[in-house]
Amino acid sequence: MSTLPQAQNAEDNYFMMLAVEQAKQGLYTTRPNPAVGCVIVQSAKIIGQGFHPKAGQPHAEVFALKEAGASAKGATAYVTLEPCSHTGRTPPCALALIKAGIKRVVIAGLDPNPQVAGRGVALLEQAGITVTIGVLEQQAAALNKGFLKAMRTQLPYVRLKIATSLDGRTAMANGESKWITGVAAREDVQKLRARSGAIITGSQTVIADNPKLNVRSSQLGVDIKQVPQPLVVVLDRRQRLAYEAESDYQLCRNEQTQYWRNDNLLSLLKNLVSEHQCYEVLVEAGASVAASFLSQQLVDELIVYQAPCLLGTQARAMVDFNPLSLAQQLRFQYHKQEQIGNDLKITLLPI
Repeated sequence: MSTLPQAQNAEDNYFMMLAVEQAKQGLYTTRPNPAVGCVIVQSAKIIGQGFHPKAGQPHAEVFALKEAGASAKGATAYVTLEPCSHTGRTPPCALALIKAGIKRVVIAGLDPNPQVAGRGVALLEQAGITVTIGVLEQQAAALNKGFLKAMRTQLPYVRLKIATSLDGRTAMANGESKWITGVAAREDVQKLRARSGAIITGSQTVIADNPKLNVRSSQLGVDIKQVPQPLVVVLDRRQRLAYEAESDYQLCRNEQTQYWRNDNLLSLLKNLVSEHQCYEVLVEAGASVAASFLSQQLVDELIVYQAPCLLGTQARAMVDFNPLSLAQQLRFQYHKQEQIGNDLKITLLPI
């Protein structure tokens, strides 16, 4: 039977930690699939390991089993997400573990995908395999926040990114904003884009900054050609943009760019999941769009890159939000703070 350990033993923690590290190698390339890692252990020694590199390619368990070979019989497999039980573009991993003669499977967390949702564990147990669930579950889940949320709620995990001065300003009064933060902070934003299925921006940002909003960094640790470019969605309710190839705006010349022309942001997010399999969404936009997402409580994570500079009272505010009383304030809790170059990266979670 499966067990949810009260006190996980050190060996399970150690090998699951290595499986999580394996999973991280696919963080920027697996979309829309989750990042999964697997480590196979025999007599306290690693005999196989692998990760899921890209949708359509073999899953982590297959790579690990191939490396382990015949030695997998009687071994323990550590997997960061419940092995799949259905046939998609690849065969079920649960059956592969059974066929290889694995004796015990340790799983960080269950897969909420309705096509799996406990069926992988059931297959393993029916084959007489001992299953342990819940080892380093939070660490493994952190790699797939979007996938896990989308499978449970049909909504993506939304990150709102803002670059600001010490006094909470994002641009000068005339719109000049390049650059408030430094090179290291902008490089870090590339990581956010690389793990996002979609980027949402506003027409005003397109007009003012003419951005590409693409992934182009050579410092991600993977071949940039293997990273799927995020879908860019421009909020353009007033239809201010021309959508022809001859447009002055780079995003408008991109045939993949989508345009959203109504105020229903919740509907947009649902559409990104159901129609485009975009499970992690990054909002990179101006103060008005940022305020809309925040006021409608659609933000799961607020990321502020704060530069050590002052822009003054005439500069543009980071959020176009004007509560009339303290009771209407938007509150957050600090989740993480780190220095990126000469800037601070502050990650906050809505309360």
